[in-house]
Amino acid sequence: MAFDVAAVAAELTAMMAADHGAAHRANSDDPAEQLAWRRLTAQHADRLSALMDVHGWPTADLVGADAARAAWLIAQHADRQLDVQRRALRLMEQAVADGRAGARELAFLRDRTLVNEGRKQVYGTQIAGVRDGSPVPWPCEDPERMDERRAEVGIPPFAEYVARFSTT
Repeated sequence: MAFDVAAVAAELTAMMAADHGAAHRANSDDPAEQLAWRRLTAQHADRLSALMDVHGWPTADLVGADAARAAWLIAQHADRQLDVQRRALRLMEQAVADGRAGARELAFLRDRTLVNEGRKQVYGTQIAGVRDGSPVPWPCEDPERMDERRAEVGIPPFAEYVARFSTT
């Protein structure tokens, strides 16, 4: 089977654009909007899974930086397809070990997968909600070392990160 890099890259980036255009639906008060978001992310996760079947993790050296970022975003949003998210995590872990993907993005995907499994996250990248105008992370392993772990993968300290989202 021939691999059309340009077609795969275009498809991934188009999915990312659709994701960005519909992201407001994720937390809508309208159940129909939420359902539309869920359907879109499920379709994207299914397609990413099919691409991973054939090509493995879509790294920047394979599909380009924009398409690789799109694949990561699609995996991040595959919250209701934990099998796809776990598989993407495993493939991305190998790509990071091989120097073909970024540790920062891997940290976000690891945390997202852990939270979706009902476990404590490692890097504090996933926000559970807002309390007193400030974002609050989902529970985190060894929270006193969270900023140290974040620094190891190129993520700013938690306080700096959430200041961007603060409503106070």
